[in-house]
Amino acid sequence: MTRTITLTSRIDGFEFTALHAQPEGTRRGGVIVIQEVFGIDTAVQRDVARWAALGFEVIAPSMFDRQERGFVATHDAEGLQVGLKYAGENGEDNPISDVQACIDALKDKGPVYLVGYCYGGTITWRAAARTTGLTAASSYYGAGVAASATLQPSCPIICHFGGKDPYIPATESEAAVKAAHPDLPVYIYVNSGHGFNNEGPDADPADVKLARQRTLDLFEKNVSSS
Repeated sequence: MTRTITLTSRIDGFEFTALHAQPEGTRRGGVIVIQEVFGIDTAVQRDVARWAALGFEVIAPSMFDRQERGFVATHDAEGLQVGLKYAGENGEDNPISDVQACIDALKDKGPVYLVGYCYGGTITWRAAARTTGLTAASSYYGAGVAASATLQPSCPIICHFGGKDPYIPATESEAAVKAAHPDLPVYIYVNSGHGFNNEGPDADPADVKLARQRTLDLFEKNVSSS
């Protein structure tokens, strides 16, 4: 069962909302889910439910509350345009501060994991280097990962990219990450395009399953709270 909670950002004291779900069965840790530019839409809601069913307490912050509280957009050109506008207005520091607030809400109860998609994939990559208290992180098709590849993650992290992604070149992103971090795992899913975790028409079901399993394996291998 999910509910909406309110958390407070460290950077400016801003109160933002987040979707929260308690774990089913024995608690295995906390997972923070970072949205695409479309807000806490049905894809994020499904992901929150999936992680909760696996035994994790889940928080999915509404990343654009400073721009429009409770923003949710349709996956079309208009929704994308507004989402990208809000992402630009939100800057680089606000999202990291909000992620830190989510970590702080979970860290006293065990390990804290981070997973993000598209916009959230970029935030996940940056937060792995700029926050404290994360145990492990998984970044999906983050457009800004290559540009910030030289950041030094403070926890184990893996990256996923779609080989058919028309927006984020997978091989170039992999090369940028590997140039800075030769041993960091970067996975390219050759049969899938952008946003494949949403299980849309550009997603290969085998790729979706494999990426999720790799993320779960990473979390399970890193169980000590920071």
